[in-house]
Amino acid sequence: MNIVFMGTPEFSVPSLKRLIEEFNVEAVFTQPDKPKGRGKKLSFSEVKEEALKHDIPIYQPLKLKDDAEAISALTKIRPDFIVVVAYGQILTKQVLDIPKYGCINLHASLLPKYRGAAPINWCIINGESESGNTTMFMDAGLDTGDMLLSSSVKIADNMTAGELHDVLMEDGAELLVKTLKGLEKGDIVRKKQGETTTEYAGMLSKSMAKIDWNLNCKNIKNIVRGLNPWPIAYTQYKNDNMKIYEAECLNESYDKEPGCIIDVSKEGIKVACGSGTILIKKIQFPGRKPMNVSEYIKGHSIEKNIVLKK
Repeated sequence: MNIVFMGTPEFSVPSLKRLIEEFNVEAVFTQPDKPKGRGKKLSFSEVKEEALKHDIPIYQPLKLKDDAEAISALTKIRPDFIVVVAYGQILTKQVLDIPKYGCINLHASLLPKYRGAAPINWCIINGESESGNTTMFMDAGLDTGDMLLSSSVKIADNMTAGELHDVLMEDGAELLVKTLKGLEKGDIVRKKQGETTTEYAGMLSKSMAKIDWNLNCKNIKNIVRGLNPWPIAYTQYKNDNMKIYEAECLNESYDKEPGCIIDVSKEGIKVACGSGTILIKKIQFPGRKPMNVSEYIKGHSIEKNIVLKK
């Protein structure tokens, strides 16, 4: 089976590795190199780094849909399948029609729920107890193609988006191999997504990371989990932004303004919410590394009765 792989970030790498082990990967398409760091040195995508280890031809069109040379090369390869895992570009019908059997996408949600760019984050922000991966045939819509196989993963109460990402990227690689082998044998039945209600998992932004303390403690905790490791939820303590990496809901209530610091101890920072109380356990101030509150208060003070700004 001849495959062209399209992917870019770390999430895509285990899938590429498994496809290389099981099939013939003819070429890899990934996003162009980008300047990174203070020196603006060009940085390769994680997928490119992996492809280089195996001497696989690499293509990096700025916009595949407008790159006649890249499309011509893809056509000449004549792949059985194009496999897409977080590539970062939408494929046109011209590209979708190139492979002999179709384009397969691995999507990090239990479709049809959470179509879109950030399904891992949004399922945690929305307080889901389960997530997973789905493989599907691609069509011209956004994550709307016929489903093939899925696998589910339980979301632990304190699991962050970063931790769920790491579980799903390994699980997804195995599901992808299982899907391709099943298609090769002809024992997978395609299932249409239909018009089932779905949550759209839009892209994340820094602007959504500022905490609204009028929310209840569970909502705030889920936002903290869902935005870790990026963009990281934050609030304003006096004149400084305070990033929050970890928090717990407490079974306590206080007649205080939402955002008011009730107490500070080695256990963390107690803060009143619109409903309930939250315990902030890990923080970061500008110019400093993330620290547990128990460590931070050994050399710095955080005052009670200060109201954190929303």
